[in-house]
Amino acid sequence: MSFSDADVQARLRALVDPNTGRDFVSSKSVRKIDVRNGDVALDLVLGYPARSQHEILRTLVQKHLADLPGAAKISVSISHKIGAHAVQRGVKLTPGVKNIIAVASGKGGVGKSTTAVNLALALAAEGAQVGVLDADIYGPSQPMMLGITGRPESKDGKTLEPMEAYGVQAMSIGFLIDLDTPMVWRGPMVTQALEQLLRDTNWRDVDYLIVDMPPGTGDIQLTLSQKVPVTGAVIVTTPQDIALIDARKGLKMFEKVGVPIVGVVENMAIHICSKCGHGEAIFGTGGGERMCKDYKVPFLGALPLDIHIREQVDSGRPTVVSDPDGAVASIYKEIARKTAVFVAQRAEDFSAKFPNIVVQNT
Repeated sequence: MSFSDADVQARLRALVDPNTGRDFVSSKSVRKIDVRNGDVALDLVLGYPARSQHEILRTLVQKHLADLPGAAKISVSISHKIGAHAVQRGVKLTPGVKNIIAVASGKGGVGKSTTAVNLALALAAEGAQVGVLDADIYGPSQPMMLGITGRPESKDGKTLEPMEAYGVQAMSIGFLIDLDTPMVWRGPMVTQALEQLLRDTNWRDVDYLIVDMPPGTGDIQLTLSQKVPVTGAVIVTTPQDIALIDARKGLKMFEKVGVPIVGVVENMAIHICSKCGHGEAIFGTGGGERMCKDYKVPFLGALPLDIHIREQVDSGRPTVVSDPDGAVASIYKEIARKTAVFVAQRAEDFSAKFPNIVVQNT
């Protein structure tokens, strides 16, 4: 007995990608099928980076096709291709950047910046080109968290070259001022400075630009949400009721300006004693998940209150790079994968591919 390309495609139509919940055919991941003398060679092109998932997906497909009549060798090539996806209406995409993910919180002190930098590093570890924009002009923390010192270069005197650490491009007002210099600026100046940092940086083919937003929901955050082309927003909170009140405000702010919510990350969900291993929910339990149910948005994951997370970012080596195979890093990577899948399932934005139309008198 033998089988054809169509038989293989039919089998793949019934196989669900565990990361997206969709089959490989309807998600347009199957790009090429070649059947010869019982050997099958196929290409899967994912819409999200998933280097850590390649072997899992390859084994899943091989097992699913192994019982085809007369099947012999089954070869599965897996890669990814990340496109630019839809943003708010009337906002143009940023040159060199395909997708912008805002990481926000209604209040400070909930671990937003730590989540942002580890999310960026996790996406990079999965194979994406990633950038980080430190939008907290008053309290920039990304230079310290990424362990970057020095000033960015300007090759033309007008634009800045992004700094780099661990394969991630980065830009922050913290690269341009002294560490102890306060930014005594009013809202409009801050907004203008941030827009310049975004648009006057020579981002190099960035798949995901993670924007570490300032805390709060005031004029600055609203202006940024309206002017910066954001594909989606990740809301960071703790389980504590007082944090959840402000996180809900942050979520509603993005909804009002047409920015979809990727999901909620619950930080400091449980504290594990380093001496005895006892777990205690210092800030309460289940607050983030309840918020997700109330607003019908995804729950991306819960992170522990762990002294090592703090020590690692303070030393300039965040968890994902200092302990890449650890339990906490795996949580960050799962959050990153869910974020990338969310972006992949958004409508693509082809506006950057359209040529400029110039009308001339001849």
